[in-house]
Amino acid sequence: MKRLNLILLLVLCAFSAMARSPKNQYVRISTAYGQCIIRLYNQTPKHRDNFIKLTKKGFYNGTLFHRVIQSFMIQGGDPDSKNAQPGAQLGNGDVGYTIPAEFNDSLFHKRGVLAAARDDNPVKASSGCQFYIVEGKRFTDKLLDTLEQTRLKGYKIPEWQRAWYRSVGGTPHLDHNYTVYGEVVMGIDMIDRIAAVKTDDRNRPLEDVPMKVTLLSKRECKQMDKLLWPI
Repeated sequence: MKRLNLILLLVLCAFSAMARSPKNQYVRISTAYGQCIIRLYNQTPKHRDNFIKLTKKGFYNGTLFHRVIQSFMIQGGDPDSKNAQPGAQLGNGDVGYTIPAEFNDSLFHKRGVLAAARDDNPVKASSGCQFYIVEGKRFTDKLLDTLEQTRLKGYKIPEWQRAWYRSVGGTPHLDHNYTVYGEVVMGIDMIDRIAAVKTDDRNRPLEDVPMKVTLLSKRECKQMDKLLWPI
């Protein structure tokens, strides 16, 4: 009887583990330049949940990466970009609401992060739909010192983040100004290819770059968790 109870307990534990939700939600962005997979940060739940909501609705499908600046970032998510005329100015479309800023000292503008675009509102609330992905560039300590004194208003960049900016790169002058809420975990080369396209004087690609955004399934998210955090 004891052995039977032990076997039953093991079976129940196995089923419980199978039913357990993944630790993170991942999304796939597909374009003619390839695809990337992004992990949405749990530390920014308002931005995470909003992006999931819009993705479930298919909101982003057919929108363009409408603003592209090499060594800086690629921006998309403007609903007005769907079926936009060639050369039309884009970047003002929205969904009628904003998201409160979710700044976190551990989340910074390293290469590959997903962050929320916004206008110049005083509380730095994010656009409800527009986002950008950082391509970035590498910075020297001298340049980082200058940014601290000028753009960051005296904020001291932690040494471990400086190490990222020196070796991998990013856009440190955006820290504590725009909410970072995810990062590319596979397919960063797609960002580089899009960032290298030819653009007009408004930084819109001369040839449209539409996207498709989908949520990875629970099974796929578990697989990604296991791949990134095997222990």
